[in-house]
Amino acid sequence: MAVPSPFNPRLLALDCPACGGSCDLSQPRSVCPTCGKPLVARYDLARIRDEVPRASLGRFGTDLWRYRFVLPFAPSFPAVRLGEGGTPLLPLPRLAEDLGLDALWLKAEAGNPTSSFKARGLVMAVNGALAWGRRGIALPSAGNAGSAAAAYAAAAGLPCRVAIPDDTPEAFQLELAAFGAEVRLVKGTIADCGKVVAEWAPAPEWWNVATFKEPFRLEGKKTLGYEIAEQLGWQLPDVILYPTGGGTGLVGMAKAFDEMEALGWIGAERPRLVAVQVGGCAPIVRAFEAGATRAEPWVDAHTVASGLRVPSPFADSLILDAVRRTKGTAVSVSEEEMLDAMVECSAAEGVFVCPEGGATLAALHQLLRSGEVSREERIVLYDTGSGLKYPEAWRAALARRTAAARENG
Repeated sequence: MAVPSPFNPRLLALDCPACGGSCDLSQPRSVCPTCGKPLVARYDLARIRDEVPRASLGRFGTDLWRYRFVLPFAPSFPAVRLGEGGTPLLPLPRLAEDLGLDALWLKAEAGNPTSSFKARGLVMAVNGALAWGRRGIALPSAGNAGSAAAAYAAAAGLPCRVAIPDDTPEAFQLELAAFGAEVRLVKGTIADCGKVVAEWAPAPEWWNVATFKEPFRLEGKKTLGYEIAEQLGWQLPDVILYPTGGGTGLVGMAKAFDEMEALGWIGAERPRLVAVQVGGCAPIVRAFEAGATRAEPWVDAHTVASGLRVPSPFADSLILDAVRRTKGTAVSVSEEEMLDAMVECSAAEGVFVCPEGGATLAALHQLLRSGEVSREERIVLYDTGSGLKYPEAWRAALARRTAAARENG
């Protein structure tokens, strides 16, 4: 008896946008075998359009698996699941009033497993490892990705190796230990951790689930775009500000909007995608402003927003292309602006945001001042995880508020 394929029968191939190559799913695929660049899943969207009306989504549940017809795995595949996705799109009425905006929302991702948006991508990566019969996973991480990978590996019964910077906040280190992951602390950034993983967890024994080093994390992150569209009644916002480290979510949303247009669910209009970085590590902003198609590595990367301390994003070309195709932009904010915006958002709206979330509000202030975003536009900010994971950043942010209050009498 033939063993059924673990993959979605509407998943046609894994394509390489860089060189135009294409791979089937007959064997484990990490990056393009020809040029070494990221692979992107391609579906038979015309067939899905005929088979899955938009109104039928409710039968698939409330988490991100409600979009499983455009996810990699067959309905019969026993996917590992922890309740990922289905996070709220919160209106921010007090901030909107303070800023004179017509419409402002926050996509609040702290409700995901391990309290961050990384669950969306890592659930797909770990299930991909299972589907391809891999016996262990590994990755470098700045924090949240490692926690999510370790959680799903534990649920799947797979060993997990994670290399993290030695100054990673304690909350992440505790999570990794709780999930039973093997951890190496590395002096430097996630780029240095990547070098450690290459030697410590080599293929084929270990499946590397680092950002864009396998094809399925992108598929999980694209559900952010599907959710925003559905939550806004299939009327997309005008602007989306996204904190950009590895950039999977930004590239994923652009992919989701293209898929939804092909499915007949939305029109040709797109939100302007804004890549938000911080002054201590802004390789995408620098490349965007220079008109470059690649981002040069950032030297001496530093910021308390660990998710933004990515000096060499592997998918730099895909990130820059997504920003430019949507007529968006790339913005860098200062560390101080980010910390102040964390306090501003949390005090105004009751959402305990992470530093990366604060960065998007700081960037919005900047774009409103420059006139690049108008107050009549519909705007979405991203808070990618819980502020509870960043006590060090919050101590710094609240100390700034206290100092400012004393200075102002």
